Amino acid sequence: MADHGGGADLCSVSVVSCLLLACGYVGSLDHPTVIKRRFTSVLIVSALSPLWVWVWRQYTGFKTGPSLLTLLGIHLEGILAAACFPLLLTMVLFVGPLIQLVMDYSWDLFDGLKMFLDPRCWAQCLADMRWMRNQVVAPLTEELVFRACMLPMLVPCTGLSRAIVTCPLFFGVAHFHHVIELLKFRQGTVVGIFLSAVFQFSYTAVFGAYTAFIFIRTGHLIGPVLCHSFCNYMGFPAIGAVIEHPQKLMIFFFYVLGVVLFLLLLFPLTDPTLYGTLAICHLTKPETSTSVCT
Repeated sequence: MADHGGGADLCSVSVVSCLLLACGYVGSLDHPTVIKRRFTSVLIVSALSPLWVWVWRQYTGFKTGPSLLTLLGIHLEGILAAACFPLLLTMVLFVGPLIQLVMDYSWDLFDGLKMFLDPRCWAQCLADMRWMRNQVVAPLTEELVFRACMLPMLVPCTGLSRAIVTCPLFFGVAHFHHVIELLKFRQGTVVGIFLSAVFQFSYTAVFGAYTAFIFIRTGHLIGPVLCHSFCNYMGFPAIGAVIEHPQKLMIFFFYVLGVVLFLLLLFPLTDPTLYGTLAICHLTKPETSTSVCT
């Protein structure tokens, strides 16, 4: 990587750029009467965010190297592996909840496949604004803005490993405006609102670090998007329900098995050699890229 001038100035520009993107994106998507309106504003911000990265490249001097789209993880090289392996890895982590879901519903495999292939089912989903928000709009736009656009701006300043941890903080901090709204309208006790905010921040930070890791290791946007959509569908594991389940020992076994297999497969299934050249590694010095790019 060429010398691009003062590190302090680069870091200031990168951090401010990420904060502006975060504040421009995050808003309430919760109430059904405003979902369509929020779709429009979020899609506009998301569409403009790559332009923001382009401006950042012009200002900081990172004009050479991979194209902007490649840097954002939008390219065809290794795309099949990028679409399958990270999603498979995430499903492995959710083996316990998936087994629990199968046991708690009376559908057999044939009925499930029949419903999955039924066009009427998909048409109903596409007409549901909440489903569109949780499974399509939020995963696509959040990963584009908070991973594909922010990580390239953070990596030259923080390095690859620190960027994985730093990037999710912008998403978590930006969501604290919900705390102000809840306090303003007195929707719960102060302690309850605070604990909810801490849990939400922790969960989004851990999940954001995971998808940032996938983005950097694969160099693709599609993997984080599909993993995000899957996790939105599954929700946070219902640990309390496991304790009260009649088959709790078996389900608990699969919970543990899923975590163990996930840790064993984390690096093999995100091996950069499966996905081609990692464009984001061009933004950092070789000696600081550690094992993320190798």
